[in-house]
Amino acid sequence: MIDLHSHTTHSDGQRTPDELFDEARAAGVTVLSVTDHDTVAGVTECQAAARRTGLTLVPGIELSAELNGREVHVLGHLFDPASPALHELQTNMLAERRDRMERMVHRAQAAGLRVTMEQVIAHSGGENLGRPHLARALVQAGHAESVKDAFDRFLKDRGPLFVDRQRLDVADAIDLVHRAGGTASLAHPGANKVSKQELKLLAELSLDAVEALHPEHVLTQSDAYERWAQEWGLLVTAGSDYHGPAVQPDRKLAARTLSAERFHALQERARGHQAHKRQAQ
Repeated sequence: MIDLHSHTTHSDGQRTPDELFDEARAAGVTVLSVTDHDTVAGVTECQAAARRTGLTLVPGIELSAELNGREVHVLGHLFDPASPALHELQTNMLAERRDRMERMVHRAQAAGLRVTMEQVIAHSGGENLGRPHLARALVQAGHAESVKDAFDRFLKDRGPLFVDRQRLDVADAIDLVHRAGGTASLAHPGANKVSKQELKLLAELSLDAVEALHPEHVLTQSDAYERWAQEWGLLVTAGSDYHGPAVQPDRKLAARTLSAERFHALQERARGHQAHKRQAQ
């Protein structure tokens, strides 16, 4: 089984790379992409875990981007993890994420909630701080019953503790992945309410694929995005978007998987980007 969307403690996932790959093997996954948010810091650990478990690792990243004034996510796959452009982005985004978290924790404390940066960091890998880490700290402190409850009450967009974050223009996110020799896919478009015309615009910006198969999509959404992908010449990707049971109790690895045929098409697209990159050097 091929699962092209998962997260570790290097972003907002609950599992370390070793733990994630052990779970993936137990779930029957054979090809796994770790797509941590705005970072490739976990790639070396994931490579070692993949070798140990016998799974194939697909280098991945999930980039925060902006489309028509709202947030969307761009998945990068099959790129060179040593890309200087990706590492520069990672350095800038990790610093911005820490500053954002400090402001959210300050808001929480001002509202009388008993949480600290140290508690948030304890729920993370230490370098990449996101809202799920603060949500888990709020649960631990007794201010929320679950991560979902913490988001619903405090951390949702425009919630009392919410602080917006820096995002790339979606065209820049696509270009960044291409410059690293990878494919750019639109993550969970249904969750972000991406319309048919917006998907056409992204195709014109050289998007490679759309994650039509995602656990948050009902069947009619998946069918629509598959039709639109075919209409605009886009490939289809699939993934569980797995973060671990503390974040999403009902989410499982391999909840959505990609066929070998579709994965090979994605690999061929990446080879084309890599050939173009070599010619440009």
